Amino acid sequence: MSTVLFWFRSDLRLHDQPALRAACESGATHLVPVYCHADYEAQTLWGFARVGVHRRAVLAAALRDLSRQLVDLGNRLVECYGPPGKVLPALAHAVGASAVFCEDIAAPYEQADVAEVRSAGLHVQTVWQSSLIDPLALPWPVQSLPAVFTTFRQALEQARIAPSTPLPPPTHLPPWPSGVIIPPGLLRAPAHVANETLSADSRTSFPYGTPEFDGGETAGLRHLARYLQRKLPHTYKRTRNALAGLDFSSKWSPWLATGALSPRRVMAELQQFEQSHGQSDGSYWLWFELLWRDYFRFLHLKHGSRLYRARGLADVRQHAERRDAQGFERWRHASTGEPLVDAAMRELDTTGYLSNRLRQVVASYLVHELGGDWRAGAAWFESQLVDYDVYSNQGNWLYIAGRGTDPRGGRRFNVRKQASEYDPDGSYLHLWAAR
Repeated sequence: MSTVLFWFRSDLRLHDQPALRAACESGATHLVPVYCHADYEAQTLWGFARVGVHRRAVLAAALRDLSRQLVDLGNRLVECYGPPGKVLPALAHAVGASAVFCEDIAAPYEQADVAEVRSAGLHVQTVWQSSLIDPLALPWPVQSLPAVFTTFRQALEQARIAPSTPLPPPTHLPPWPSGVIIPPGLLRAPAHVANETLSADSRTSFPYGTPEFDGGETAGLRHLARYLQRKLPHTYKRTRNALAGLDFSSKWSPWLATGALSPRRVMAELQQFEQSHGQSDGSYWLWFELLWRDYFRFLHLKHGSRLYRARGLADVRQHAERRDAQGFERWRHASTGEPLVDAAMRELDTTGYLSNRLRQVVASYLVHELGGDWRAGAAWFESQLVDYDVYSNQGNWLYIAGRGTDPRGGRRFNVRKQASEYDPDGSYLHLWAAR
């Protein structure tokens, strides 16, 4: 008799789960699914929580849905509190496991967590599964990834490289081991986390906590189906730069971020939609955005922790470091005096969501107008965004700041021009005016 741990990370789903399939096919007779909660009191270098209340609320919903589904399969989810390097060895000892299966995440904190679990004596098998395209299917080794996204995209399209078929959810799992006792200290949630309740602001573009926008896999799959049934891919390119509303963008990102939706499942259903209703600029642009998501992942596989340096991938002699702490504080507290920026930062703080257009505008304003540290901005987004994704967040901030691979040296937006073009009647400013 053998037991393995399956460590859920940013893959809170049962459909299209290669890592979970590997655990089930490992020969183990018993399976213990586990999720390790972050230290929600941990502070960034800039003095705020790494994981804010909006992210925690969406995560809690995803875990509730996952837990229910595991119970339906005759198993159950253990939610532990503490660093994985301490929690998982203690749990493994309690249940008699010597191996851990999990997804591979190519970011520094996440890689360090795996290294600590291994150093405690557990065998850890990681499986790469968060990208649309398998890195091994690329036209070149990932270390030869093109420095420009357009080159990357065109090469994939010319080679007709397609994502693999998504796996169906399992119909059964190895059972939970009988007669084991989990140390109570691993299961005890901090009081401030256990007692948190939030309700969505009526102005939000992503009303998490409502049935339609619940953070779990079940709601994510229903949302995907509704989006396609309403033929919204055909209008996506035309509406995607809007600033507010439920339907201007796909809203897939929160479920993709927690892993409640698999990008391969999304793409497979989008392709079925195109077969039934025809291709369009809008449906193509959704593929385009999913490729951007992949590109930021592959940049991590190529460059690793270099993406987290103050200078990023840039020549430090060309990019003197700028750190205006006061400017950053005015920015995050929506008190810059620039109406569009302050309205957007107020929305982010209130709802945990912001349109892609506004994310670029406020990031540009912090870096290029206020002289703020781009890493502080990235950390604030990490804390606040309900769709925080470690790869996309880092990649987009590097892109705006000119610290990534893009040859144009960053993106500087004229805020007044952006307001005139995307909020000509001032409706967004009125919606998020100071109250």
